[in-house]
Amino acid sequence: MLTGLAPLVSRRTRVLILGSFPGVASLAAQQYYGHPQNQFWKILQAIWPSSPIPVGVDSYQSRSEWLLDRQLGVWDVYAACEREGSLDSRIRQPVVNDFAQMLQQCPALEVIAHNGGESFKHARKIAPTLATSCAAQPPEGAISPWGGPAAKCRETAIAFYQLPSTSPANASWTFERKLAAWRDVFEKHRLTD
Repeated sequence: MLTGLAPLVSRRTRVLILGSFPGVASLAAQQYYGHPQNQFWKILQAIWPSSPIPVGVDSYQSRSEWLLDRQLGVWDVYAACEREGSLDSRIRQPVVNDFAQMLQQCPALEVIAHNGGESFKHARKIAPTLATSCAAQPPEGAISPWGGPAAKCRETAIAFYQLPSTSPANASWTFERKLAAWRDVFEKHRLTD
């Protein structure tokens, strides 16, 4: 059984980016999106071109602070699982993270952006744990995890989006197409240069 990474969030986190489970390179480095071919950090840099992301072997702490400064957070749907290799299709016996605690850690949370389809499969399960008192009022373009509009919870609309995976396994999407989809969500929530 493999164990995932702790959430990278702050009380200012407005957008929580959820992956499925860290790949082999990320687990080995104990860093989110640690595979050199994963386009996660490259996409974020393209969205905020005027603020260079720190690079280099020992730059993960600085990159994490850069991410948090932009009111972003990163976590995964799965806390643990069995898996050979890095492909989502190989995940077995997954244990879903406890999302009820996320509202306490992230009181400003507005958006959950799923990095890929495996993560988004769990939006229907995550939404009810976040919804304490809900009324329909979705932001434009938000995808409802349960077929209707996104929920308005805690006086803050928590919108759910499925974004194209930044994984190198998602080769059917060009970088430019991925970037456009990611940028669109951040622009809707006023989080770009």
